[in-house]
This record gives sequence, C-alpha cells and structure tokens, in this order.
Amino acid sequence: MNKPFNDVFLKACRKERTPYIPVWYMRQAGRYQPEYREMRKKYSFFEMSEIPEVCAEVTRLPVKQLGVDAAILFADIMTPLKHIGVQLEIKPGIGPVIENPIHTEQDVSRLGELDPQTHLPTILEAIKILNQQLSVPLIGFAGAPFTLASYIVEGQPSKNYHKTKGLMYSAPDVWNALMKKLGDLTVTYLKGQIAAGAHAVQVFDSWIGALNEQDYKIYVAPVMRHIFTELKTTGVPVIYFGIGAGHLLEEWNRLPVDVIGIDWRTSIRSARGRGIDKVLQGNLDPSLLLAPWELIKQRTREILDQGMEEPGYIFNLGHGIFPSVKVETLQKLTSFIHEYTKR
Repeated sequence: MNKPFNDVFLKACRKERTPYIPVWYMRQAGRYQPEYREMRKKYSFFEMSEIPEVCAEVTRLPVKQLGVDAAILFADIMTPLKHIGVQLEIKPGIGPVIENPIHTEQDVSRLGELDPQTHLPTILEAIKILNQQLSVPLIGFAGAPFTLASYIVEGQPSKNYHKTKGLMYSAPDVWNALMKKLGDLTVTYLKGQIAAGAHAVQVFDSWIGALNEQDYKIYVAPVMRHIFTELKTTGVPVIYFGIGAGHLLEEWNRLPVDVIGIDWRTSIRSARGRGIDKVLQGNLDPSLLLAPWELIKQRTREILDQGMEEPGYIFNLGHGIFPSVKVETLQKLTSFIHEYTKR
C-alpha cells in the first residue's frame, strides 16, 4: 500500500502554511552514497540517466535514505544538448567537453530542435515510474541558457567565461540567436518533464554569477522572462537557482518565478531585507557538512530561524552535495530540520 503523499514542499513553494520546513538537497543522488558508487561500476553516468529503471532507482534512493521532502530527477543539464547536435563527452577530472563549440551564426543555425518524446523517451519514462513509486513531489530540472552556453561556447568548463562573454559582447546577434535556441530547448524539455509527471521544476543557472547586473539585464533577462512566462502556464512551481548571484536577486524577483534559490553568500534575512518577496530556498554552505555536528546544527538553526520569519521558505544547501560528505550527516541534518521547525 502506498504511503500518503507528502506535499509539504509544494505547499511551501506556494507560500502556504506547512507543518514544518521542508528540505531537499541539490545533488542528493550522487557520489557520496555507497549504493550510487556501486551502480557507477556497472553504468556510465549517461547510461544511468538513460535507463529508466536505473534513473528511477538513483532518484528514489536519497528520499528513502535521508527522509527528504522532495526528489530531484537524476540527469545532467547537458543531457538534452546531445540531441540537438552538440557533440559532448563527460571526461573524468574535467567535466563536459564539447567537440564542436559554438562560435558563429552558422554554428547556431546547425543546432536542431529538441523533441522530448523522440529524443528523451527514457527520461520521460523514468518520471512516470517515479510517479508510481514516490510519496514526495518529483522536481524536474534543466540548465539555463547562459550556463549551457558557457559550456558549448568555451568547449569545456571555464573559470572566467572569457569566450562566452566575448561572444556576447562582440556578436550580439549570434548571442541572441543562441539564447533563443537554448531558451526554446529549456521550455520544451521542462514542459516534457511536467507532462510526464514532474510536480515542480528547477532551472539551474549555475554560472550566471559571472555577469554583472547590467549585462544580465541586456543579454540574459529577456530569455529568462520568456522561459518562466511559458512555464507559468503549466501551473507547477518553478525554482531559479544560481551561484554567486546575490547581486542579481532584485532582477530575479521581477521574473515570473515562484521560488528563488540562493547560495551561502547571501543570508535569507538580507535577501528579504532587499525586498525579495518570492519564496526562498537555501542556503547552508555545503562545506559545513564536513564540520563537527554542533557547528552544523548551530549554522542550520540560524538559517532556519531566518527562514521562518516570513512565510515561504525551503531548506537546501547553497550548492550541491560533494563526494566526501557522509550519508549519516545528511540523515541527522534532515531529522534536525524537521524536528526543530515543527509548528
């Protein structure tokens, strides 16, 4: 018999009253789990996300193991790019490496259109399987256009994004064409996930903090407004997250998103003090997960106290879990958050 559906996360996304503060963790399925590491011996990273039963199992494991209030689909932000003509490989120790970087108008015009039913049926099937198995909401996700561009223009991960920003400044027509292409891909991919049964979606703009506010307004805000306006029609909550992007929060607050994820550099209280009235998600520094338990507890309590000052708060990390974190730490943390915030 299925457990009752836990909708506390969805209620928080809508600023409704919740019995406690919900929690989930970015990268909650991953290399810190012994079970995940065992599975990686059998399958490549992409194989894990492209075999529906394996994808579902990896997505479900942290919910069962940690007691979190939401699952996030196990996939990679680069997954849809392979199906529109981007030749990429995940190289150990480097990350995504692109064989055919995008630099010209011709390069952009060669990119195809995404059809989730044709190109990503296994992802959609995994979502359908999870809907039968989970008793918490499933979060779908995609990479945002700037963050995807930062890989496909640079050709691999970058620390400074000089080529990406150089294209943006020197060839705005090419840039705008690329943003439109990636914006349409993001909408199509997420609408496909929602149609398959995702209860909420998160757009990861991981590297958007590399832009200043002026450049964000000119070169990125229009495509993000388009994406979020389109997603608004689905009725599911939409989360927008980036790293080192505290200076962009006022711009984000103007977008039609439901939840803004913030990293550890900006406190919940200071974000609200700046007039950010969206639901907030965050924002424990993941490095603190290696600290003594008493310090983890103290810092978590401080964040929760700020989060509970106003309606609309979801606990998360300020970035993803990394491999050396212990499962037991996350179990204790989840239990503490639930117990401490019970109304």
